[in-house]
Amino acid sequence: MKLNIAVLPGDGIGPEIIEQAMRVVKLVSAKFNHELSYEYALVGASAIDKTGNPYPEETHQLCLKSDAVLFGAIGDPKYDNDPKAKVRPEQGLLEMRKRLGLFANIRPLVTFPSLIDKSPLKRELIEGADFVCLRELTGGLYFGKPQGRSEDGKTAYDTCVYSTYEIERILKLGFEMARSRRKKLTLVDKANVLASSRLWRETAQAMAPSYPDIQLEYMFVDNAAMQIIQWPKHFDVIVTENLFGDILSDESSVISGSLGVLPSASVGLETSLFEPIHGSYPQAAGKNIANPVAALLSAAMMFENAFNLVEEAKIIRLAVEKSIELGFVCEDISKQKKAYSTSEVGDWVCDFIAKS
Repeated sequence: MKLNIAVLPGDGIGPEIIEQAMRVVKLVSAKFNHELSYEYALVGASAIDKTGNPYPEETHQLCLKSDAVLFGAIGDPKYDNDPKAKVRPEQGLLEMRKRLGLFANIRPLVTFPSLIDKSPLKRELIEGADFVCLRELTGGLYFGKPQGRSEDGKTAYDTCVYSTYEIERILKLGFEMARSRRKKLTLVDKANVLASSRLWRETAQAMAPSYPDIQLEYMFVDNAAMQIIQWPKHFDVIVTENLFGDILSDESSVISGSLGVLPSASVGLETSLFEPIHGSYPQAAGKNIANPVAALLSAAMMFENAFNLVEEAKIIRLAVEKSIELGFVCEDISKQKKAYSTSEVGDWVCDFIAKS
């Protein structure tokens, strides 16, 4: 099978973790006799530095002609600390999502048995927790118009806008995902206050009869934020709008014990993108200490979701699980005095895959 991939390392630790992910992608592709074609491109602060644009047209065209995008991270403190900066790295991420039609962000939350004690929550609450947060990515407050500030600069405003079409397409994905899991879907909204949330709830109610095998429940976002911490095993598939999903998926990630181990996928109209959920972690950039596991598992999601290559994904996940189980991990999740570097973890995982 021919695999055509765009590789966007981005900023901070992005290049280091994507380097390890691509080592695994190349090895697995060769092991299973796939024809791998890939090309690198700029995005984020690194793109601003070289082109003035956080999402250059060349990068966009490469993504369009690729079957999948493997992405690292975006962000640089020199832009975070400059309130007068006209262009910011994060604008590149928003533009990429919009232009590629990346309308649904999929964040699976699973707990690794050997990392249970790294979680801030009690073992009995999280052991066996396994749910997916499905976040709408191209609508809501992040993209709604009008948006801006008054002439005197003392008033700012954002607009939350959603259409039935935008809601239907992500709910359809959520219902189908629940059907392949434990058949439970939770719609998170604020329908007691927001008109846009009431449209979400009305749309879900209209679609529900087409999925009679799925248990559909509704939950206000403030309640959901508490329930995710108090009873994480209650959830199977969570679907919600952009801002709520941004917050809840980050909150959920704490359950696992480390941001460094969780992957994500963004399903698009043009292509799909796969990335670790953590940020660019600029303090660790260039030190060879960043945890590559989330990037490796994002590569596994790419094999499975973009190319329907289940065995290829399975061998990557098995290698990662074994490395965690045996303590061959970076400092953020190490239980021992000895912690391994980014490249050493990559070496171990590649060696395991090669011998499997």
